Amino acid sequence: MEIRFHGRDVEMTVDVDEGTTVRQALLKADVLPSMVIVSFEGTILPHGTPLQQSVELLVTTISSGG
Repeated sequence: MEIRFHGRDVEMTVDVDEGTTVRQALLKADVLPSMVIVSFEGTILPHGTPLQQSVELLVTTISSGG
């Protein structure tokens, strides 16, 4: 199945197996999970959420400075 990540810093589609977690899909897309929040239709998804179908997910990069 296809998982499409999109956001300010990410535009990537990856093919994964059913049951792949959000974290695993992010890693396959070369996105560091600790630096992003992933949401679907306005709901934040924990990185351990298993994906059951092709979907488009919004990726929001977490910024910190100092």
